[in-house]
Amino acid sequence: MDEHRTASAPASPAARPQPRERGAGIPLGRLAGVPIYLAPSWLLLAGLITLTYGQYMASRLGLSFTTGLAVGFGFVVCLLISVLLHELGHAVTSRRSGIGVRGITLEMLGGYTEMEREAPRPGVELYVSLAGPVVSLAIGLVAAGAAVVLPPGGIAATFAFQLALSNIVVALFNALPGLPLDGGRALQALVWQLSGDANVGRQVAGWAGRVLALATAGVALLLWHFRLVHGYFGILFTLLVALTMWVGAGQAIRHAKATASLPPFSARELARPVVAVTADTPLSEADRIASMAAERAPVVAVVDGGGSLVGFVHGASARAVPAERRPWVPIGDVTRRIDRDHVLAGDLRGPDLLMAINDDPGGDYLVVTGEDVHGVLRGADLVSLVAPTRRPRRPTVRRNST
Repeated sequence: MDEHRTASAPASPAARPQPRERGAGIPLGRLAGVPIYLAPSWLLLAGLITLTYGQYMASRLGLSFTTGLAVGFGFVVCLLISVLLHELGHAVTSRRSGIGVRGITLEMLGGYTEMEREAPRPGVELYVSLAGPVVSLAIGLVAAGAAVVLPPGGIAATFAFQLALSNIVVALFNALPGLPLDGGRALQALVWQLSGDANVGRQVAGWAGRVLALATAGVALLLWHFRLVHGYFGILFTLLVALTMWVGAGQAIRHAKATASLPPFSARELARPVVAVTADTPLSEADRIASMAAERAPVVAVVDGGGSLVGFVHGASARAVPAERRPWVPIGDVTRRIDRDHVLAGDLRGPDLLMAINDDPGGDYLVVTGEDVHGVLRGADLVSLVAPTRRPRRPTVRRNST
């Protein structure tokens, strides 16, 4: 440890050795070591597709309504598997490139793969971005081959044709050059390579995504106006896709502005010094010890009998204790224990550092390098440097499949 070393590092937490399991959805388990989640919104779309596709198959092939629904549900399951394989293409290539994967979430308009950090080089960004559309295209070509060899006019051939068409459309649409689509990530990588600035690439791809969103909505409205599409489902779905693209593009633009404003400091350089006390130390005594520290605004930490850090004083809880009770309240009563999600590597900086505090931007993080404790990074300190006048949106590295 450097000059602020006052206690040894905790024995169990490490600086994010494994991706954290998280996801807003129903856990489906793991595939290739990656946690898979199903967003509740997918259930709504599944029901609509099952009904509409089932009715289409029943009317076209003369099936009963029940059989049509069964075929429609089978088609939905195949679409879900196709999207999952698309996202696994991103996840596997990311891990092969040294980028951790937090999980895959399957949702109403496709899915996304959440990464631990940004791609380190334009070539990696391009490689990971194109993996998903390549997988979708491969699935589409296999299904198209099946549609050719199967007896024409039957359920299987029609099913295979529709599956081929949907995957090829997904592959081509995702290859369009605008965020949040995969093609937008590829455009970002190319601009990054040419300009030498990842944020320039992200902003260019974000504005391109907004143009594509408006174009998608415009095409949908024109098709509706000239009666080239029938029914409300298709037009509403396309407009929802356009809205999602617009929102995702806006998030990318804001993310670029936020990361461009990040200070060029590492977690180690931003860490506050630590003043270590035992859990039975009165709160007033801990205040006195901290006030006597010669270094800037130290963070009071609690150590066990062996000198290992076990937690930090929770600021809000400590401030809530009245002055007359502070001599009688032990510091352990207002301490939040350290967990592995609140330990950072000392060399983290820039967007990777912002990503590391993504889930708890107001939390305290132990900053370590190996066994050396550099101090405590307060998420609020970093957030104030990024946007002093307002709290920024929390960025996340996502690979979308719409």
